[in-house]
Order: sequence, then structure tokens, then C-alpha cells
Amino acid sequence: MRPTVRVAEAHESEEILRITNAAYRVERFFIETDRLDGERLGVLLSKGVFLITDAMTGCVYVELRGERAYFGPLSVDPVCQGSGTGKLLVKAAEEYARTHGCRFMDLRIVNLREELPGFYRKLGYTETGTESFPEDEPTKLPCHLIRMSREL
Repeated sequence: MRPTVRVAEAHESEEILRITNAAYRVERFFIETDRLDGERLGVLLSKGVFLITDAMTGCVYVELRGERAYFGPLSVDPVCQGSGTGKLLVKAAEEYARTHGCRFMDLRIVNLREELPGFYRKLGYTETGTESFPEDEPTKLPCHLIRMSREL
């Protein structure tokens, strides 16, 4: 049975942290910190929502910004990666944005995750530019962010 996706509730913040930090451990080759902590999660939740699968195998943050929306981090529990959960969450994020009047979806990925541009291109995203990696997050390797977008 295909998982369903819904807006996460406040009491599910520990699951969001668990899923996200497990999914982003793959980035430890260039960054030592967890992807999210309670403080950063609180900041995100003050501006947007997390969508979560009913089985708590994946989640994605969505922020509405006028006619544009932003999503990320997209997180799938490592034991469930490759199951289609990531694609399901992207589609749910797009639908959430569309139903709130957004016409475009934006995301940012780190250039060191070489598998990600192809994944997002298959979902209709195109590269729109680059930006510096946040200075307050020290990295072991030089890196930057790639901006991608698509029309909804």
C-alpha cells in the first residue's frame, strides 16, 4: 500500500528530527553537524510546514512565498530510500503549494551531492543558479548550493 502524506503535527517534531538527521548522515563527508536540531526546526516551523508520511518514513519542509514555494530538506529514512517515498513527498509538496496559490517551486541542493541534480531533473526541475553555502555552517570541503526550480 502506497503511503499517504499529511501535514505534521507539533508533537511529531522528534520524528521529523530523527528522519531528517538519519537521511542527511550521508553528508558527513563534508559537514559534521546534524541537518536539523530543535532550534533550527523551530525556525522552520515558524515559517512553513513539514509534510510527513503516515508511516513516518519520510518528511519534507514546505514554505509558501507568494507565488513561489520552497521545499527542503527532503528526507527519507535510509532503510526506505529507493522506494519512491522521495518522489511521493516532492509531489505532495508541489500539490500543497499549488493548492495555496503558488505557481513555482524552488529548492537548493549542495553541489557535492552529485546524484541530486539528476533526481530533480527527472521530476521537472531545472538549474537556475548558484549561491554560497551558509557561512555559519563550517564545512570540511569547499562547496556551494545549486538553485533549481519548476513551474507548478
